[in-house]
Amino acid sequence: MKKKLLTAAVLLTVAAASSAQAQGVRLGLRAGANYSNLAGNVRNENTYNNKLGLLGGVMLNADVTGDGFFSIQPEVLYSQKGFENKPTEYTNLIGAKQKREGKVNYNYLDVPVLLKVNAGGFIVEAGPQYSYLLSANNETRTTTYPALGGSPRTSETQNKKDLDGLNRSELGYVAGIGYQADNGVSLNLRYTGAFSDFVKGDNGTYFDGDLQNARHSAVQLSLGYLIPSK
Repeated sequence: MKKKLLTAAVLLTVAAASSAQAQGVRLGLRAGANYSNLAGNVRNENTYNNKLGLLGGVMLNADVTGDGFFSIQPEVLYSQKGFENKPTEYTNLIGAKQKREGKVNYNYLDVPVLLKVNAGGFIVEAGPQYSYLLSANNETRTTTYPALGGSPRTSETQNKKDLDGLNRSELGYVAGIGYQADNGVSLNLRYTGAFSDFVKGDNGTYFDGDLQNARHSAVQLSLGYLIPSK
């Protein structure tokens, strides 16, 4: 799957380059942060908090119109998504009170293909995105208070990296605005969402089934730099 993803990224880059004048193709770098959480039909939704994560990678901008107004911009980004557990008590399926603490990181390789409009430096961009789950790290502590009374029980998940119950591939979208200076430096604010759930449909045990219909969602703030073409 990783080989297929890299091949797709190369093909997208070649296609973007061939659609533009040679002098209008520019390589670039991007780095910033995700403010991520969960979307979709999430059970006990108020127990999940937003989480900060890093993003960074490379991009290629192909000028289609020759004046920089409209371009195609594929990117390949390492992106940290996930959530933090809010220490709020909730009632599980068997009537017991529970409280979760900790966080879960999902590390993705994101490949957005953006259609970009640059109107005097003001940027509007949008396009589809393919994401591949590289790894996950679950660090959650759960305290259970029995429904019939008794001492609470605590279980801890430390550095759990099992991906068997998760979908590795994800289709989504990106849309955003920004400003790009003449020297190629840009500041971009984006929203990215997913069309598909990241937990497999037959996995009813992951977070007690809370996330069976959950999708990733993130607000991104990043800096970009397009290297001047020769």
